[in-house]
Amino acid sequence: MMKDSFAFLDALQQIAKDKGISVDTLLDALANALLAAYKRMPDAEEFATVTVDPDTGDIRVYGQEVDDDDNVIREWDVTPKDFGRIAAQTAKQVMTQRIREAERDLKYEEYAGREGDIVTGIIQQSDNRYTLLDLGKVEALLPQAEQVPYERYEHGARLKAYIVEVRKTTKGPQIVVSRTHPGLIKRLFELEVPEISSGVVEIKAAAREPGHRTKIAVWSNDSNVDPVGACVGARGARVRMVTNELRGEKVDIVPFSDEPREFVMRALQPAKVKEVHLDDLTGTATVVVHDFQLSLAIGKEGQNARLAARLTGWRIDIKSETQIAEEEAYANQEWAEGEWVENEAGEMVWQPAEGGEAVSAEQWSLGETAETVETPEAGDAAETVETAEAGDAAGTAEAVGTADAAGTAEAVGTAEDVGTAGTAEDVAAPEGPGERPAGGEGEP
Repeated sequence: MMKDSFAFLDALQQIAKDKGISVDTLLDALANALLAAYKRMPDAEEFATVTVDPDTGDIRVYGQEVDDDDNVIREWDVTPKDFGRIAAQTAKQVMTQRIREAERDLKYEEYAGREGDIVTGIIQQSDNRYTLLDLGKVEALLPQAEQVPYERYEHGARLKAYIVEVRKTTKGPQIVVSRTHPGLIKRLFELEVPEISSGVVEIKAAAREPGHRTKIAVWSNDSNVDPVGACVGARGARVRMVTNELRGEKVDIVPFSDEPREFVMRALQPAKVKEVHLDDLTGTATVVVHDFQLSLAIGKEGQNARLAARLTGWRIDIKSETQIAEEEAYANQEWAEGEWVENEAGEMVWQPAEGGEAVSAEQWSLGETAETVETPEAGDAAETVETAEAGDAAGTAEAVGTADAAGTAEAVGTAEDVGTAGTAEDVAAPEGPGERPAGGEGEP
């Protein structure tokens, strides 16, 4: 019996070594399994406990008497005579189950506190729903939502991924990883840039559009260390390694600033910003750029502006110098106050707020208002009166001119008639009062 006990302990220690489980855990599992087997035996005590000596492997069952508070009052040995055979039959299955549970717990504890870490796995299976990565002892799940669009995962290829969540299930730990999380960028730079892993350089913020472009803002705790240069590396070697791991995704590195205006200007690089206006109430940053820099600041399909907004936390509104000038000119214009109403005829007319005659839609389209409609009428009346007066004066002058001409003609005719009887001097001499022309007959 003693020989068998030592052989049993040796086997238990070997199992503990192979599975990475402590001997005490296995002994506890064995004691619980033997207690369950004892409870199924006839005439078993209601309260009992099983002990396994870790030095000799001796197995004993003790009956217990407890009080109302479940405190043990006394114990006595109730080990059955054939308990060894019963233990061998019933303990095998329970021990196997306990060992599996212990293995699952160890795997879970290994990855439970590693959310936010980066792991390297081998692609085992890939379909439309998810991709499985072999991490060694466990498998990681890469869901479709965490995959980069248009990124192909070939069987047997090595892949780095970011641990998002570790779940504990009955089949063991379920590790969910991601290839789209911004934290993946930070971890990759920590692997490539010693200054980041040592804490000299920090990644203050990161914004990413997976598969297309990423912006990160870096800060140096040492004035002698350039944070952007440290991340780029000699001839771009460090950032190139990160880009290759991301399979060609572009990475923009900008220096971080505590001053919001300066940070917004840097976040929009490579575009050059002229000025930034911040509105703290709405959280909007209005950015003014030169006309030729507008498309560069916005980026392809607005990508540069979106990433800068995510990086800084401000809602960015980009405008060119021409747009600003047009808005200022538009704001300085004077506008008529009023509203469009429907008149009795069912037509829409503009009713000025200060009162007056309404303006039809046709007049409005021509740029006429109530004042411009009334003013021409007064002007026309004045012009008519003036024209009439001028016409009357012209008529009078014409009449006068006609009368003078007629008088002159008549006088000339008379002179000619008189000239036949007298001289020109006689005709031209003025007549005195009461005098008659010479040779004349009677009064006119």
